[in-house]
Amino acid sequence: MEKKIAPVIEKVYDAILWFLPKLEQFPRSQKFLLGDRIETMLLDILELLIEANYSRSRTEILSRANLKLDKLRFLMRISKDMRYIDLKAFEYQARLVDEIGRMVGGWFKMTK
Repeated sequence: MEKKIAPVIEKVYDAILWFLPKLEQFPRSQKFLLGDRIETMLLDILELLIEANYSRSRTEILSRANLKLDKLRFLMRISKDMRYIDLKAFEYQARLVDEIGRMVGGWFKMTK
């Protein structure tokens, strides 16, 4: 029997598909520094949520995913302030990350 994928995992997957082309537009000097950090953070969040989906003890995993979401928020804010992404893209991703955060938070509360 196949494990049902949590909706937040699909949301993070979609966010990665949206973010990756944006990261390619970063200046060369930052593409391999800030861009890589953002990409790694997104992939780490996806991996943690997949792990939580298969785990019986999810609270620690979801806490780590939530911490990474907060780190991602600051990395994206730096990207906006340095003008590597425009305000419209920043606002979109901020709403997306907030929605993911609410979904992770709801999942976390369900596990307690």
